[in-house]
Amino acid sequence: MTSSGAKIPILPLLLGYAGLIPFIVSACGIWLASTGMAVVLNQALLSYAACILAFMGAIHWGYAMRSNADSWQLGLSVLPSLFAWLALNLPLPWAYAILTINFILLCIFDGVASRSGLLPWWYPSLRVPLTAIVVMSLIIGAFGAVRL
Repeated sequence: MTSSGAKIPILPLLLGYAGLIPFIVSACGIWLASTGMAVVLNQALLSYAACILAFMGAIHWGYAMRSNADSWQLGLSVLPSLFAWLALNLPLPWAYAILTINFILLCIFDGVASRSGLLPWWYPSLRVPLTAIVVMSLIIGAFGAVRL
């Protein structure tokens, strides 16, 4: 639900929160698993975060194409996938930093796009709490990965 009492559609709500499971499990696992398994979970967290970041950018691509827009939304929609790819090719501290910063920036951009009518009105109400958990998972994972 949003602060105004309007409801987020149930399917995006359920799928959004279900999509947090790999973030939470991987981040916690980095801390709790043996070193060998923590290395695997670290890579799992980074690769899943990169996939989801690219997916979130593609939402803008879809909306821009749907409206036949020749707009900044279409151009900016490709940046998350480029930054995700970059993050996967950088050393650990930078990989986590790039992903974390991009999730935050994309969430802000999503809010602007929603207020402009380019995304559904309920989208920021879903994205803000999901992004907060994603960012916390990435920070927990980053600090856990220091021991690897």
